[in-house]
Amino acid sequence: MTQYAPNSESNVFERSLVLIKPDAVQRKLVGKIIERFENKGLKLVAMKLFLATREMAEEHYIEHQDRAFFEKLMDYMTSHPLIPMVWEGPNSIKIIRNMLGVHDPTLALAGTIRGDFSVNLQNNVIHGSDSIDAAKREINIWFQPNEIPY
Repeated sequence: MTQYAPNSESNVFERSLVLIKPDAVQRKLVGKIIERFENKGLKLVAMKLFLATREMAEEHYIEHQDRAFFEKLMDYMTSHPLIPMVWEGPNSIKIIRNMLGVHDPTLALAGTIRGDFSVNLQNNVIHGSDSIDAAKREINIWFQPNEIPY
């Protein structure tokens, strides 16, 4: 087991959930996306491929349940297999969010995952936790404790 010893407040060891969404799996972008995180120096802790249930998708996106796009989002997230992953490393949440780029692909910068691969706002290829609390909640939705080695 790798031990990370942060040497300052700005170098906090974290875990983050990343979802490679159904459109990215269908478009065979999985390897390219994973390679970016590995090249950055983050450590892949857990990963699986499966078809999300409606209940899991609802729990994950609970904050959007009253928005007009919610039903389309649920249909999309349960339409085809996706890949939830847990990545870890110093400041992983902030690093991953920067690597993803903004949600809107027309505004996402080239070089970010969404800037390079996303084609529309609805199918934006990937999700990453936006805080430590969100990461803990989201990891518990997609993984059982015994599915994460440590």
